[in-house]
Amino acid sequence: MPVFESVFDSAAEQPERPALRPVALTASVPEDGQAAARRGLVPVVPALREVLPDGGLRRGTAVSVAGGDAGLLLALAAGVRETEGGWAAAVGLPDLGLAAAEGYGLDLRRLLVADDPGAHWPEVVSVLAGAVELIMLRPDGPVPPKLATRLAAVLRRSGCVLLVAGPWPGAVLRLGVRSGRWFGLGDGYGQLTGRQVEVVAEGRGSAVRGRTARLWLPDEHGAVRPVQQHPVQHRPVREQPQPVAGPVEPAAPLVAAVV
Repeated sequence: MPVFESVFDSAAEQPERPALRPVALTASVPEDGQAAARRGLVPVVPALREVLPDGGLRRGTAVSVAGGDAGLLLALAAGVRETEGGWAAAVGLPDLGLAAAEGYGLDLRRLLVADDPGAHWPEVVSVLAGAVELIMLRPDGPVPPKLATRLAAVLRRSGCVLLVAGPWPGAVLRLGVRSGRWFGLGDGYGQLTGRQVEVVAEGRGSAVRGRTARLWLPDEHGAVRPVQQHPVQHRPVREQPQPVAGPVEPAAPLVAAVV
């Protein structure tokens, strides 16, 4: 992992989080972000609040995104911009679409990327957890429970949220797309303009019964919003449903760009 080490060696030696935060980019925290912070949460975009039991992502926890749906992963991460630091990281996601990430609301100036850490991804996550508020991760294979427990301790100490594309032992929440359809294509012609999905959240405690929401993910502008607002009148193209409950095998391809 020589490329990554050359960039982050100095950061790893300094425990102070502000070391990776340019002063010129600091900004006031929106009111919603302040309220979430007081409750120990990383905010999410308004359309996803109703599907999460706490209305946000609990700091210091791991959340599993079933099937590694790229749109859902980015939508969950987008609210990090409302935190005081606003930093996020993407680890093991070389095909993640940066234009799509910006469309969902992520600030690319505050996004750290480690495309291919290989087997060293646990070390990369451990270093970044002390420097960012949220990490998007695709491990390079099945995660042993002991390793997940060790990283869970790192997350609790740092308060970082880990969004995992695929299964994760001990995840407090599992989210996935149960059904979906794309809009915009005609009879062999046209352009995709949006995707309607049903998002399902399941987990422990208050989330054990599961919650659902129908969303545009994304809409014609590349953002996420409830389906009932300003529907787009285009012919739908159906998607195959993704399983949510129970263990989920990682998808064969890496997370693809969302357009």
